Amino acid sequence: MAAGGGTSSLQLPCVFSPKSQQYLAVCAQDGRLRVWNTDSKTLHQEYVPSAHLSATCTCIAWGPCRTVKEGPQRKKRKSEAGQVEEKVDLLAMGTAAGTVLIYSTAKGALHCTLDGGHSGGVNCVQWHPEDSLLYSGSEDTNIIEWDLQTGKARSKWKADRAAVTSLCVSPDGKLLLSAGQVIKMWDLDTKEIYRKFTGHSTAVTTLRFATTRPPDSNGLYFLSGAAHDRLLSVWQVRVDGKDKNSVVSFTLTDEPQHIDLVTSSNKEEAVRLAVVCKDGQLHLFEHFLNGPCKKPLSPLCTVQMSDTKDSPVPIPLLAAALGADPRTVMLAYGNHLQPVIERVEINTAERHVCLTRDVQTSLSLSMETTVSKVKVPIVTSKCRVLVPGLPGHQAPIKGSSQGSEKRKKDTDTKDMSIAERLGEIDLSATSTDKGAPKGTASLQTDNFAVLLVQGLESNDNNILNKVFQTRKEMIIKKTVARLPLYAVLPLVEEITKRLQGHPFTCFYLHLIRLCIQQLPDLVTQLGVLYHMIESRVKMFHKLTKLHGKLYLLMTQVATSDSHNAVTDVDHTAKLVYEEGKCVFLHYHALCSVLLTFCFPSGFVL
Repeated sequence: MAAGGGTSSLQLPCVFSPKSQQYLAVCAQDGRLRVWNTDSKTLHQEYVPSAHLSATCTCIAWGPCRTVKEGPQRKKRKSEAGQVEEKVDLLAMGTAAGTVLIYSTAKGALHCTLDGGHSGGVNCVQWHPEDSLLYSGSEDTNIIEWDLQTGKARSKWKADRAAVTSLCVSPDGKLLLSAGQVIKMWDLDTKEIYRKFTGHSTAVTTLRFATTRPPDSNGLYFLSGAAHDRLLSVWQVRVDGKDKNSVVSFTLTDEPQHIDLVTSSNKEEAVRLAVVCKDGQLHLFEHFLNGPCKKPLSPLCTVQMSDTKDSPVPIPLLAAALGADPRTVMLAYGNHLQPVIERVEINTAERHVCLTRDVQTSLSLSMETTVSKVKVPIVTSKCRVLVPGLPGHQAPIKGSSQGSEKRKKDTDTKDMSIAERLGEIDLSATSTDKGAPKGTASLQTDNFAVLLVQGLESNDNNILNKVFQTRKEMIIKKTVARLPLYAVLPLVEEITKRLQGHPFTCFYLHLIRLCIQQLPDLVTQLGVLYHMIESRVKMFHKLTKLHGKLYLLMTQVATSDSHNAVTDVDHTAKLVYEEGKCVFLHYHALCSVLLTFCFPSGFVL
């Protein structure tokens, strides 16, 4: 996403700091904010919000550079008194809970929290270029102007009928762009609509001003990008109001996720644009904004990254920042948890550039080497190991003498395979069962955990099926508690597959709940499961109604059939009455059939 721009629900916030590009702020899947130093390629700071799992970060934006105090400093000389250094400090983070967190990189702590304004999740945040003001757009269709000095909202107004997905303030601080599907330009002094721009069929996720010229000179341009759209549209703010359609469009290979641009101050200065798409490619554009252009513009250069393996795998680009030199670009690629940051020179004369990198080597070189002192614990017969999980669980470890005796006894026995052991184990019988015969083998919960790990590692359905046969809650709880942490994710994936194949085996939901208690940071791994459970929960109420109606109809049909069952028809006349030419025949079976049609609710003679 662009700095201060909106974000969709699928992409993760990732943005470079303005001007110096010294820091890269990333909000990863685990909800933690990580600030990376682009010079040393190391993790500078990490912040964990109190509600990072329940109210994840949805958007981030760096504030304008300001003078910060970083502790005690020496007194400046008279010659240095006029030289005040401004640094990047504040970082705004919008959350899904409707609050805005202001983080200070100088203090390394939370500066303040702006809450109580939005009733829905915050989709976008945008700083004012001069004053200590912040604007936020939310799912509740409102825009709030925050004052950081007081920590309260200065003004709040309804922007649209739909959610506000993107915001952008003009370079002079007088105009504000907001968008859902319709782009609106607001006068920040009066909070009134200045212009409207329509043309996107989906939610606008990116808004950026491309020029610094005033709107009264027909020289103010801004660009917009929408979800599921492979075009970037450029709009011109005209004095005569004839700005209903976009004047320029840039073609992309996928939906834009991160945008960085260098604005132009006059017609002779071109706008430089770097766009990172959802497919992980980088597109570089350069164009002079001096009026409409009929044909969509192709990128000047497209950059892709791949690894150095025999069969190359693409490496996704996360963000890009343009430097003072047109050929120099700051890139962040790899994983959001630990991105690789690199400043590269790109030959824009080539239309397609492919950069090969060894991500593992880059990660090992970029991380700071720290020496940790590890002491191996001494295990004796009196020691007991506490395994993470249920409180009070104890797994005694036998001494070496007992182990040697056991080895001597087992030397003569023949080694059995896992399949043979499974055949001899009766999973239904446990040590807790009372009255169990002495000869039956009992399976302890430790054996359950060992078998489960073996089945997950070998992907053996026979082992997994036998372990999943148990329905006793205490055994399930203890088995999950004894699982090592590295086996929790494979277990969740296996349960998700089984739940998709057999929708009525709701027993697996209990296992998943226990796994979540064991390892709560499972946001991305449980994405498929969350989507499946959510879709089934939405349909459950409708299916219940349909089931009730079908049950009512089936019972009515069964009752009707039981009353109106027609037996063998007796064709002999019960009574014959002849008078003249009229003959009256009364058949009992015929009357029964006629009455069945006349009275469908049921009538018995």
